[in-house]
Amino acid sequence: MPRTFILTGSSRGLGRSIARAVLEAGHQLVATARDPGKLQDLVEHYGERVLPVALDVTDYAAAQRAVALGVARFGRLDVVINNAGFANIGAVEDMPPAAIETQFATKFMGSVHVIKASLPVLRAQGAGHVIQISSIGARIATPGAAAYYASKWALSGFVESLALEVAPLGIHVTAVEPGGMRTDFAKDSSVTLFPASAPYAGTAGAVIAKMRADGYADDYADPARVAALVLAVAELDNPPVRLLAGSAVLSRGVDANRAQAQADRDWAWLSRRAD
Repeated sequence: MPRTFILTGSSRGLGRSIARAVLEAGHQLVATARDPGKLQDLVEHYGERVLPVALDVTDYAAAQRAVALGVARFGRLDVVINNAGFANIGAVEDMPPAAIETQFATKFMGSVHVIKASLPVLRAQGAGHVIQISSIGARIATPGAAAYYASKWALSGFVESLALEVAPLGIHVTAVEPGGMRTDFAKDSSVTLFPASAPYAGTAGAVIAKMRADGYADDYADPARVAALVLAVAELDNPPVRLLAGSAVLSRGVDANRAQAQADRDWAWLSRRAD
């Protein structure tokens, strides 16, 4: 049965792949982007099943309007997918505070805005699913990625608590955590690289140099496959709260969890001193 999705960041990258997957499956889509003109090809191909909406996710009122327009057009809202975002990469000392603030304003608070705007609709329906595109970066650490990964850790933590709040209301919540994908994410339009100062040349600087040299490698995930996974999650009757997307990130996530559990055991003698 066709359902209604709302998707942020629909114009390119993973968002565009998710939009296509949703529409190819016969569903209806409120496709949002800062520039809805970039969504015109979707309208031309899929017709009235697509509602393009201008949305800057940092604007809560705009998120409320987008949700209201979607409900007015399609009558309900079934799946909310937060995907919009970008990355600021650089050593913490080298990065202006404003760059960290804007990272959270878009990636974290932007997602919160869309979720809060959608919850009254889902709650009134007694059903719905919020899918948050997070990252393997919510489970690991990388030099130079403190601001970006912190926003992802925050999102996955937010999702876990939110899931407990809304489960009795018939609403599911899932954080999908992929790794690198073969998209334009590493281009200047999606990533800002802050040059590393000398003390950080071997840590954050090395990460930045690799991104500049290689971008996103060919062996990274196919965004169409990740989009298909997101759609499969939306079809589940009892979906997970957090899901790693892809074999490579599954391995890294399991290793990270194992290492943290071992560290907790190793330092248990010191932890117990707080008793």
